[in-house]
Amino acid sequence: MMNDEPEEIRWQGRFIVAKTRGKWEYVSRARGIRAAVILAVDEVGHVILVEQFRVPLGRATIELPAGLIGDGDHTAGEDPTAAAVRELEEETGYTATRMEVVGEFYSSPGMVSESFTLLRAHGLHQIGPGGGVDGEDITVHRVPVAELAGFVTQARERGLGIDVRLLTLLGPTILGG
Repeated sequence: MMNDEPEEIRWQGRFIVAKTRGKWEYVSRARGIRAAVILAVDEVGHVILVEQFRVPLGRATIELPAGLIGDGDHTAGEDPTAAAVRELEEETGYTATRMEVVGEFYSSPGMVSESFTLLRAHGLHQIGPGGGVDGEDITVHRVPVAELAGFVTQARERGLGIDVRLLTLLGPTILGG
């Protein structure tokens, strides 16, 4: 079913645009900016995760490394693979010999029009400490995939939020596989 009503901008900031279309209220990224999300599992079965404070939640979250594609003047026109390499290095201190595009996904399509490109990092090598840029204050976690469910439980007990994209790794556990 298609909604033929016009899209109206209700508010626009530097990075976010609040819109309506008929009865629907939703949010978009300004300037068509998208995100790259990196699934980084090393050769011995450890996933690289990041922990950082998220203002909308008022608490830190455990997430897959991620970042915006082409959000700066020096990165205009950037492709998802280049953004993924850059963000993985900045946030985690790891680099990959190859990035594989898994596909484009929407994290909350009833409320946010933003999409992200999921990429799988191959051939991981640590080249620095990570931690992010410009005061991001990111903590890097290297967690055995086999122990991820327990790690997530402990993170919740500490009051951390859990990013929905971790379901890419938790799915088999949840389904009993």
